[in-house]
Amino acid sequence: MSGFSLSDLERIVEERAKASPDESWTAKLVAAGQPKAAKKLGEEAIEAVMAAVTNDRENLTYEAADVLYHLMVVLKIAEIPLENVMTELARRTAQSGLKEKASRQSS
Repeated sequence: MSGFSLSDLERIVEERAKASPDESWTAKLVAAGQPKAAKKLGEEAIEAVMAAVTNDRENLTYEAADVLYHLMVVLKIAEIPLENVMTELARRTAQSGLKEKASRQSS
């Protein structure tokens, strides 16, 4: 298993966001703003779904990487640290998924 983590990706996105948009896709997305970055995230998510539905494991791996990268860019623009997302995941996984979902529907 790779030693690369989402925290590593978050750090790289943070660094590349500071570059010139002429030199970095990340900086270009950040400069274009949240609507552009969110649109790219949506496009990549659709491509991942299509790969999953067709059982294209290789393409699903590739598209999943795109989804994670673009999600990190969207979080960066929104100034939401990965730690916040991980804390929410930890809270949700403290109980079964069915119980967690039911608690959200009754709120």
